[in-house]
This record gives sequence, C-alpha cells and structure tokens, in this order.
Amino acid sequence: MPDLLIELFSEEIPARMQGKAREDLKKLITDGLVEAGLTYTGAHALSTPRRLTLAVEGLTAESRAVREERKGPATTAPEQAVQGFLRSTGLTMDQLEIRDAGKGQAYFAVIEKPGRKAAEIAAGVLEATIRNFPWPKSMRWGAGSLRWVRPLHSILCLLSDEGGAEVVALDIDGIASGNTTRGHRFLAPEAFSVTSFEDYAAKLKLAKVMLDPDERAEHIWHDATNAAFAAGLEVVEDKGLLTEVAGLVEWPVVLMGRIGEDFLGLPPEVLQTSMKEHQKFFSCRNAKTGRIEGFVTVANNEPADHGATILAGNQKVLSARLSDAKFFWENDLRTVAQTGLEGMADGLANVTFHNKLGSQRDRIDRIEALAREIAPLVGAKPDLAAEAARVAKADLQSAMVGEFPELQGTMGVYYAKAAGLPDAVANACKEHYQPLGPSDAVPSDPVSIAVALADKIDTLTGFWAIDEKPTGSKDPFALRRAALGVIRLVLGNELRLDLGRVIHASRDVEIEQQYGKSIKSLTEQFVHDYSEAAQTLAELRALEGGDVYHINQIWEALEDAEDQTRVTREQAEQIAAAYAGRGMQVDTQGVWIIRDDLLAFFHDRLKVHLRDEGIRHDVIDACLAMPGNDDLTLLVKRAEALSAFLKTDDGGNLIQGFKRSNNILSQAEEKDGVEYSFGADPKFAEDASERTLFAALDTAEAAIAPAMKDEDFGAAMSAMASLRAPIDAFFEAVQVNTDNEIVRRNRLNLLSRIRTICLSVADLTKLEG
Repeated sequence: MPDLLIELFSEEIPARMQGKAREDLKKLITDGLVEAGLTYTGAHALSTPRRLTLAVEGLTAESRAVREERKGPATTAPEQAVQGFLRSTGLTMDQLEIRDAGKGQAYFAVIEKPGRKAAEIAAGVLEATIRNFPWPKSMRWGAGSLRWVRPLHSILCLLSDEGGAEVVALDIDGIASGNTTRGHRFLAPEAFSVTSFEDYAAKLKLAKVMLDPDERAEHIWHDATNAAFAAGLEVVEDKGLLTEVAGLVEWPVVLMGRIGEDFLGLPPEVLQTSMKEHQKFFSCRNAKTGRIEGFVTVANNEPADHGATILAGNQKVLSARLSDAKFFWENDLRTVAQTGLEGMADGLANVTFHNKLGSQRDRIDRIEALAREIAPLVGAKPDLAAEAARVAKADLQSAMVGEFPELQGTMGVYYAKAAGLPDAVANACKEHYQPLGPSDAVPSDPVSIAVALADKIDTLTGFWAIDEKPTGSKDPFALRRAALGVIRLVLGNELRLDLGRVIHASRDVEIEQQYGKSIKSLTEQFVHDYSEAAQTLAELRALEGGDVYHINQIWEALEDAEDQTRVTREQAEQIAAAYAGRGMQVDTQGVWIIRDDLLAFFHDRLKVHLRDEGIRHDVIDACLAMPGNDDLTLLVKRAEALSAFLKTDDGGNLIQGFKRSNNILSQAEEKDGVEYSFGADPKFAEDASERTLFAALDTAEAAIAPAMKDEDFGAAMSAMASLRAPIDAFFEAVQVNTDNEIVRRNRLNLLSRIRTICLSVADLTKLEG
C-alpha cells in the first residue's frame, strides 16, 4: 500500500490563513480519494510560510471495479425518455438489456466501471483541489487563470512504497509536478529531490526548515523562556501570538532586547499591545514589579553577529512606536486632569451608536438610568453604579483607545484611578464589558455587575425595539453574545433577578429618553390638562390589560374626553407609548411585544449554555413551564435537580409511572367529558396497593410542598422518588377502568393526585422518551 506525499510550494502564505489551509487541504484530498474508491490508514497536514504539505499513509493501490445495474423506462415508453436514459448512463441502445419488470418489460443498463490506479485518481483530485481551493483571498499572476493565495512555484506529488517512488504526473497552468522542493529561502535555497515523507522531512530539517508548526511554536517558546529567565524576566504568555509568529518563520531564531527607560512607566497593557500589534514581539515582565521591561523577537535567519544588528533596528522602530504611545498616554492624563473623566466622555454625544438608537451619549444615559434600577437587586449602591455607568465608556474618546481599540475598558481603569474615582467605579470601566466570551471571567463586584447587566440588557432591548434581531447565522450586533453574557453574570453570581422586570425597566428608560417625559409625568399632565381625563384614563387602563396596544385604540378612547380638539395625535402617541413602555415598542403601524420575545431568546441561549454542561433541552423545557422562569438562577437550580433525578433508577421509572397515569387520565377525561381533579377517597380503595398509594401520596405531598417553598428541589425530587414503588405496585395490582363506576372514578381521581403532585415539581409532560 503506497503513501502519498503532496507539497504546494509558493510565496509566503499569511500566518492567519495557514491553520485552515492545512485542514482544507487534508479534507479536500482525502474526501476526493475516498469518493473515487480509495481507502487510507492516516493523513496529516503540515505547513510553513512557503509550503502546504499533506502526507497520506496506507493508500490502496487502485480502486475496485464497480458493476451497477440501473432500471430504465418501459419498452413502450416514448423515444425521448429512452434517449434521456441512454445519455444518463453513457450507453448505446444495443448495450441495454430488456427484462420483465412487473406489468411489462423495461430497459436495464449494466454499467461496469473498471478500477483506476491510485496515481490517476490522485492527479485528478489534486488538480481539482488546487483549482478550487477555498482561500479567503487569492490572486492571479502572469498570464494563467490559476488563482492561489500567493504565486505558486512548484508542486511535489509522490506515491512511494517498498519498490520506490513514483511522481504523480499533472500540469496546472504550466506548473508540472515533480519530486523536488527547496529549503530555507536564505540559508539553503537550492532545490533537492525526495523519495518519501520521511526523506522529505529529514532533508528539509537539514535545509533549515522546521516543517511542523507545533514544533516551531514549541522551539520558540522554549528559547524565549530560557532567554527571559537568564535576564531575570518572564515571558508573558500569548498563545495567539505564538501561533502567528510560528507561521511567519521556517527556521526560528529567538532574540531578546530591552525596553528603554523612558517607556517603563507606561501601563503594561499599552506596552504589550503596541509591541504585539506593530512588531509581533513577546513581552517580558519583571515578576517582582509587574513592569514590562524587555521583549522577545523571532528572526527567520541565523545572523552572524548573534542578532545585534536586528535588535538595534527593532529597538529603533520600537522606540518610535512607544514614543507615540507615551504621547497618547500623557495627553489623555492631561485631559482627565482638566475635565475629569465625565468631561472626556462629552464627545460621545457626537458618536453615533446606531441611527435608530441615538448616540453613544444617549446610550450612556440609558445605561446609567438602568444601572440605578438594577443596583439594589445586586447589592450595589445606586449612586455608585450610576457614576460608574457615566464614565464606563469615557475612554472611547481617549487618544490611546483611538490608536489601540482593543484597550477599551483597560485604559478606562487607569484614567478613572488618575481622576481619583473609587476603585469600584474604576474597575467597572473594564469589567462592564465582561464576559466577552464563554471562557472570559465573570465580574463579581456589585457595581461592575450592575453596569454590565445594564449595558447588555440595554443593547438587547434596543435592538429588539427596532426589530434587528439575530436571524439564522447572522448576528451583526453580537446579541447572542450579549444574552449569554447576561446569563453568565446572573448564574455566576447566583443573582435572584426577575429578568422580565429588568427588561421592562430598560424599555421604560428608552421610552422616557425618546419622549423626554416619564410615564408618570405624562399621566399627571394629562390628568391636569383635561377635566374629564379620569374617565379616559380608566379606559386606557382597561386597554393596558390586553396583550397588544394600537394607536387607534388610544385615539378612540380619547374621543370621549372633553374638548377633544385640544388633544393632538402626537399627544395620543405619547400616551400610547408611555403605557406600552412596559415591554413594548409603539409606532404608527402597530406594536411588537418585546418582553416575552426577548425572554424566549434568553431561554434559548440558556438551553445552549446548559447543554454544554450536560443538561438536556427537554429537562430545561420542563422547568421553563413552571412559574418563576424569569429567575434564571431558580430555573437552573430546578433543572439541575431534575437532571440529577432523571439519572437515577427511581427517577426514570417514576417518569414512566407518571406518564402512564397521565395518559390513562387524559384519555378518560376526554372520553367522559369531565375533569377528574378531586374526590379521591381511601374508603373506596379495594386493594392494599391503593391504600398504600394513598398514604404515599399524603407523605410525599407533605414533604414536597415545604421543599418547593424553600426552593430545595433536591428534597422535593427525593420525596417524589418515594412514589415510584407504590405507583408500580398500584398498576400491577389493579385495573383503573374497572366496571364499578364508583371505584373507577376514585382511581382516576387518585391518578389526578399523582399528576398534580408530580407537576408541582416540574412539567414532566415536556420530557421525551
């Protein structure tokens, strides 16, 4: 069984594209080989900046011959149908067979495809892969039509086994395949031939090329940490940068330099970001002081002067970059000293957040008002939360964040401390953005929690109000991430929040900002201005009980008011909006109910979050159907208890008993047209199993009710589990639908008690299986 070796040698491939390119090359080639009838035992893809390599081991030497029989049209079918069948099979009329086929005779085609050699198949698959490779960006060069990420220079394609190596022949736009490659661009540029993957890898290593990106990354990290240790420093870990740098060099040589004294006073994050973004340097930290004092750069050469010239050039460029950063830092500190952090934020009034949701300043005002509402619910002082909200995004106007947007929040902490603000306010500048992803830390300080929740919920309710919800895979405003952030903030801090109430508060803030008056002030003004407004307001309040408000309904209600001509359409819209502010958006066309829709979105995101923790979606549905599903902490606590209960033998068997009870009861209620929900009496019990079940239900009910009140779902589940044996014994001993109508009714009411008790813990009808 031969092995296949492929190398696509080109100009430098961008580091960010190499990982996916390896995966794509492996998938396209192996899928193509398998589809053509070959099998293989293993495959692995590697890359350097100038080459993509794939090694396929244990490839079959040729594909199997295939014989396929295909039924065609009846012999009496129109000529057009027969000709179509011939075209689809590639046969001629005299090659078809006529056979009996049920009610008549039909044409049959026997298609025989001989096996093909692996070399022939590999050539076709590789050509198709090269011509259709899914680069994010590609280019053409010269006069050919071939597109590649960078100009493609050569194609190495070999099949090798114990008998030797064979070049797989193909030619793509004048680039003929062969058995040669080249080493390092500067250290070993000459071409050389190879005979197998092992020979290829060994000769590349001699030609100063580390083929495996993981090996390059490990080599860089090892040498970098050793160099830093020798200088009394430690390298700041950055896996993303390490992967990128490993994709920039074929023969990594680690060099270490020092940062000038003038720049050591800059915040560590500024130094790290500047060196990483502009020059791909690793930062080296003094473990005792926490200051960034050195850097590691990686050369793609072996300099004769041990890197002195390279380091001198790098330090010259680095000084220029850090001089800019120092200027931004000092300029921002002067601004904060002169105007305060809130003064720095004033410019956000001229920065549009969204054309339908106002400026960043408008958004900050909404977050401040909502943070005041949330603060008491999370144990924060409202004034402190409001102050944090006012300055949390101020650093967006700073010169430093203008240069390095990824430092937003981080710089806010430094500027807030420079302004003398409390630590809780300063830390909220960064922490209110968190968590940014599933692995990001969740803030625990109450002020940070209040502002973070306000920020994310304002974003969600705002975009829901303008009907910009996520659709399919599209989520341009990262609303799924915002919802997951709210969920993790609530669960990570075990907050007991009525999420629906918070959504209402957010909408009230938006309505108040839109109309300039609160719901209360609008109502008071209305009552003051019109003598017979009380009757109208009573009608408005009656409308408030409905699910949908429409501007025409409000207008009709106003027609009965005295001096109706003084009530303008605009005023009617204001009042409609004010009342609809509890979870709705009003416009001239109608309304959208926001609260329930947004809560459903949170619940969907919660399902995804809990699924990753091993809780089934139907378990969550069973808990969502219960009261209090606005409280995510309570919801998860119930779901975890139910999930653990279902994993026990008692849990699984009890659910089956419950479903049997529910099915019998539901069928009887539908047939009889009555509801069996009360009246079960032990005196009508004919069997000992019935009396035992009555006693067990009494005991369980007495234990479950206080446990549910105390939110001790584990205890409630345990009490419910005690019903398993009595229910099993009951169904084994008695027939529910007996001929004695009194006994039948009593047993159905007994089943109703089982259903009621079980449904008091969770809606078990939602469980699958």
